[in-house]
Amino acid sequence: MAVQGYNNLVVGNANADPYYKNYQPKSYKGFSTVSPIAKNGSLYDLELIKQDLINAFHIKKGEKLENPTYGTIIWDMLFEPLTDQLKKIITNDVNSIINSDPRVKVVKSVITQVDKGIQLEFTLVYVPYNIQQSMQFTFDQKNGLI
Repeated sequence: MAVQGYNNLVVGNANADPYYKNYQPKSYKGFSTVSPIAKNGSLYDLELIKQDLINAFHIKKGEKLENPTYGTIIWDMLFEPLTDQLKKIITNDVNSIINSDPRVKVVKSVITQVDKGIQLEFTLVYVPYNIQQSMQFTFDQKNGLI
């Protein structure tokens, strides 16, 4: 799955059960104009939750009208040296974004510096379905100038 604004986005299932044994379809319904898998603009369940997370990481904190706390600080940190203190700040921001959605919970997050950017990898659990997946985002200078 590729999303405009990210150099690299990987979503993979870390669960051993390939068909999501506890999956109950269409508990959540939403709309997306950018997701390539949205049929008639509609997204359901896991795909909607993923798209909501992608949206949160795509927006710089302070950019959204009437909600200045929405989004991430990572876009502002691209040119900073990735020190332990900065990793801690970014980790807190990532955890805050993910924990603000009651449908998901962070299991693990790893932040690394890549050529001209920051790579974020995290594993989360989709709480209603007890499904564990990993996501990877690469934030870089080129994609931050959209």
